Amino acid sequence: MDFGMTPLLVIWEVTQACDLACVHCRASAQPEFHPAELTTAEGMQLIDEIKRFGNPLMVFTGGDPLKRPDLYDLIRHSVKAGLRTNVTPSATPLLTHEAIDRFQACGISRMAISLDGPDAASHDSLRGVKGTFDSALRALRHARDIGLDTQLQTTVTRRNMNRLGEIAELAADVRTRLWSLFFLVVTGRASLEDDLTGEEYERVFDFMGRIAEVAPFEVKTTEAMHYRRFLAQKAQLSHTGPPAAGKTAFRTAGVSDGRGFVFVSHTGEIFPSGFLPISAGNVRTSALTSVYRDSSLFRILRDAGKREGKCGRCEYVKICGGSRARAYALTGNYLAEDPRCVYEPVGREALAV
Repeated sequence: MDFGMTPLLVIWEVTQACDLACVHCRASAQPEFHPAELTTAEGMQLIDEIKRFGNPLMVFTGGDPLKRPDLYDLIRHSVKAGLRTNVTPSATPLLTHEAIDRFQACGISRMAISLDGPDAASHDSLRGVKGTFDSALRALRHARDIGLDTQLQTTVTRRNMNRLGEIAELAADVRTRLWSLFFLVVTGRASLEDDLTGEEYERVFDFMGRIAEVAPFEVKTTEAMHYRRFLAQKAQLSHTGPPAAGKTAFRTAGVSDGRGFVFVSHTGEIFPSGFLPISAGNVRTSALTSVYRDSSLFRILRDAGKREGKCGRCEYVKICGGSRARAYALTGNYLAEDPRCVYEPVGREALAV
């Protein structure tokens, strides 16, 4: 896929309204709707524009998408357009068995649910509402029972990094298809104190690699592009081909903020990702396809030669490139080296990528 022309993934934040109060919420979501959210008609037009890319994966996220009364109409329009369509609802009383059944009836390919701890005490303390852990497990198990694919999402922080093995056991129990580990970016409500050190990243990467070799589900990262470097480095050191853990990771090799990825906010702002809050335009005034392909922000993010610091001289830049969102959050410069990568490059000429 030519990521200069077509993203692998388009995420639309259909609303920032949500009844949870998660301590690491990227969106700093609020209970009420924003008055400038895209209307139903504007949402339908956006979906039609996304289809002009070809066949990217379309994800409805929030906030909590279930807070929008037109959600099912939007999903049906996306599916009818021929887009593989996923949804990421919040585990609140709105996420009933009937709601999940309707997702399946509308043609949703996969439902993603967040689980940030292996028990109610650990998970609910992060989500800010009691009962969220039980609601999440009920939803995952119901989806399993009716044959709807699920994705389990975990935001990795210092609060739960030592309990990931227990969460993996739950992932196996609910027969999720994919365990997606989101690595904290200090934006929104996220706190610097919850962020992992570079060395802790490496320890979690080692755990992920070992789990992915034996788990009945796939494992991937979000905003930890250097997991691909970790796996490639491990394969080189062992003089073997890419490990089984790398199958999923390398399918998204090179994908990063603005490269293979685009995020549309609840008010139509076009961002390289939900964690990099720099807008390149608005779908109300510009075509999403044109902004993604031609805006100076997206073009510079796709140019590996523009990386600065050790990311710029790293031999793994084409499969990794570092998190532009994390660089921006911690340094104010989205082209800077990823501050949470401990690897010291030996130079691009040392490895053909």
